[in-house]
Amino acid sequence: MPHRDEQPSSDEAHDPFSALRLADFRRFMGGNLVSVIGLQMQSVAVGWDIYDRTGEALNLGLVGLVQFLPVLFLALPAGHTADRVNRKSILLVCMAAMTTVSATMTWISYTRGPIWGMYACLGLVGMIRAFQQPAKAAIVPLIVPREKFANAVTWSTGGFHLASIGGPALAGGVIAWAGHAWTVYLLDATCAASFMVLLWRMRVPPQQRAESEPGWVALAAGLRYVYQTKVMFAALALDMVAVLLGGATALIPIFADDILKVDAVGYGWLRAMPAIGALLMAFALAALPPIQKAGRALLWSVVGFGLATIVFGVSTHFALSLAALFMIGALDNISVVIRHTLVQTLTPDAMRGRVSAVNSLFIGASNELGGFESGMVAHYFGPVLSVVTGGVGTLIVVGLTALGYPELRRYGRLGGVISPPEKVDTPADVEAAITDTEATTV
Repeated sequence: MPHRDEQPSSDEAHDPFSALRLADFRRFMGGNLVSVIGLQMQSVAVGWDIYDRTGEALNLGLVGLVQFLPVLFLALPAGHTADRVNRKSILLVCMAAMTTVSATMTWISYTRGPIWGMYACLGLVGMIRAFQQPAKAAIVPLIVPREKFANAVTWSTGGFHLASIGGPALAGGVIAWAGHAWTVYLLDATCAASFMVLLWRMRVPPQQRAESEPGWVALAAGLRYVYQTKVMFAALALDMVAVLLGGATALIPIFADDILKVDAVGYGWLRAMPAIGALLMAFALAALPPIQKAGRALLWSVVGFGLATIVFGVSTHFALSLAALFMIGALDNISVVIRHTLVQTLTPDAMRGRVSAVNSLFIGASNELGGFESGMVAHYFGPVLSVVTGGVGTLIVVGLTALGYPELRRYGRLGGVISPPEKVDTPADVEAAITDTEATTV
């Protein structure tokens, strides 16, 4: 897809702001930044609200489960929809729905409505995100040329983590000031509506529509493509299992209240600290040339993630817990940038929606299902054992992945893996392209 802003790229003339020079990417990133601020605020408020009203770790785990189940069942049809329907239109509908749901949560919280009503709204949030995530991921390659894509991913994740800092800190401050959560839900509704306005102004080039295929053949194409593209499958599976096992963030309300003994503001900063680490890492990755040995960087970053998770689990000091969460976020961001760049650059446009849906499914399994797993273990064995065993499990998974998937160890320069064919249609083509470039990029 031609872009008037395209410029030849080289390591010698690395431009840290190349993606930000694209007007439509700035609109997308700005809208997504505001939207994620609202979503992060909502996440903090929900955790505080439900734990304050019930005092049960299991109920915190259910927050993740009710959001993941819709993704589990809707991810494949949502991905197919993103390849068949205009992606900008999908995002506009999703943000309108998110505005409505957040307004409903405001009313339930204000009237002290039943907890099941809050879970029902969170289930709807999961449904919306099932359709939003593949469309959002697949629209970026349409507005950003290939040679700037890794830079765009770095800035996007940086924006996400900036929102993840501001959202929890703002939510904690609002809750401490107001003494309730409904104001936070109202602010989230406003943020979602703001994203709609910026989306409306974006000029998105036409996408390649997926060919018409019968039923489950079309739906399963993304799963098949990811599984047969070994380096992509290994990266996604590693990230999914590592975050699923090392889901310390889901238990932060318990650590804040029962172990570290901090107030709502301290809780907000605990939630924000992973994002602070991730944001600073994003700035570092944007300033530096593309990672030359991305596979090894991915593996070592997940090792560090597991170790930092263990430190957080055993810590009884607020400062040490903040430092551990900082490292969890910084190291996880390396994994995120590598994984998202790999998924989009190794996927033809007509399949990006379905492959992005599979990626969303992996993310949902790691985040929401990981939160449920952490809550269950914490309920029966305590939060410390839940977090520490998760960190140890992460280290074991890294070792097994490194041994079982040599393709991932050999994955070389980030964003420069494929230089051959203009269009890569089959997993075999992808693997051949990776092999062809390994000798010069690793």
